[in-house]
Amino acid sequence: MRKATVKRVTSETSIEILINLDGSGDYKVKTDVPFLTHMLELFSKHGLFDLEVKATGDVEVDYHHLIEDVGIVLGEVVKRALGSKKSINRYGFFTLPMDETLISVAVDLSGRPYFVYKGFPQMATLMGIEFDLFREFWKSFAFSLECNLHINCHYGLNLHHIAEGTFKCVARALKMAVDIDEKIKGIPSTKGKL
Repeated sequence: MRKATVKRVTSETSIEILINLDGSGDYKVKTDVPFLTHMLELFSKHGLFDLEVKATGDVEVDYHHLIEDVGIVLGEVVKRALGSKKSINRYGFFTLPMDETLISVAVDLSGRPYFVYKGFPQMATLMGIEFDLFREFWKSFAFSLECNLHINCHYGLNLHHIAEGTFKCVARALKMAVDIDEKIKGIPSTKGKL
């Protein structure tokens, strides 16, 4: 089983995440932002990752610190759980419809961080959360995991559908990338390292 735990404590947030990449989608998530809690539950269920999250922060100041820091820790814990990356698919992609919304995600577990996020609303709020904080979440996730992460919203109207579709779609693409293929001998790179 590829498992890891990461704990990060700052003057603004306290976050602990445990992940099992070879799980079945079981989750136990508690954050100070109920909508973020729900999104992480969806990430677990649709990626078939067992996930435990305890995250508190200074949400009375702003949701920014907690949402961004959870992205950092989630990326770090996935990176640790991957270990040597031996025999992983490395690449993953998915396109997910959610009613009027269509999201596409592509990921490369290359060891080189890069982030693209296109087509999303910026000057909007959802459940009191600045919608652009989800860009911060995924950017932090990608740079902490050291992956290429491309997320595109082709179209969508409902902010809940756009956010939820994104978490589900990233989970599905990431599951494909982390899955083991026994035909892949060693690291999936001519460099011999990811």
